[in-house]
Amino acid sequence: MRGILHVKRVGHGGTLDPLASGLLPVLVGAATKFAERFHEAIKVYDARVRFGGETTTDDREGPVSRTADVPPFDRAAMETALDSLRGAILQVPPSFAALKVGGRPAYARARAGEQVVLAARRVQVHRLEVIATDPPDVRLLVVCSSGTYVRAIARDLGRALGSAAFLEGLRRLAVGALDVSNAIPASEMRARGAVALTESLRPTSDDLLAVDPRFLERPATIVVAGDAHR
Repeated sequence: MRGILHVKRVGHGGTLDPLASGLLPVLVGAATKFAERFHEAIKVYDARVRFGGETTTDDREGPVSRTADVPPFDRAAMETALDSLRGAILQVPPSFAALKVGGRPAYARARAGEQVVLAARRVQVHRLEVIATDPPDVRLLVVCSSGTYVRAIARDLGRALGSAAFLEGLRRLAVGALDVSNAIPASEMRARGAVALTESLRPTSDDLLAVDPRFLERPATIVVAGDAHR
């Protein structure tokens, strides 16, 4: 973005893990001062959880550390397990996280072979619903606060069902009021050029921080566009 727009000050509104796809807010110029507030905005994800094993990273990128039978996807049992992960909860972050321990990122210590156990942190899971089931996978709609690890939700859901699970795929659908359906694919940015991209920039305001109310409701049917593997 710096090269295309010929500006020095460019930031973002929250990174994504390498396996993930979806929305990444980009802040340009004076809007970079808004970065910290964007980091605190509610996030919306389409997450694919795979049952049958846990990994060291809590996602598909790490080696399997434990296996278990895939549980029957009983609706009542699934709902009970999901309910235990909703609301204001204490969540233990993955060992392979960017959080610092003694001045070093936890993932750096974990990669060096150290045993890393991070303290539980309070996060808010506003909504956690099944979108679809395709054994051994379950797709979830996750609406959560900043600081929530969807990888940890996958891990903890497996344990809550007496099994084991990890995050197989993740797509970020929204950050605050910004929706992935209105985003510009990274592959098109250079083709559009500086003038078109500049015209696409939106002014920063508090209105951008409020997530679409439809993501906070719990209708009988959930329809989410896109796929977690895109």
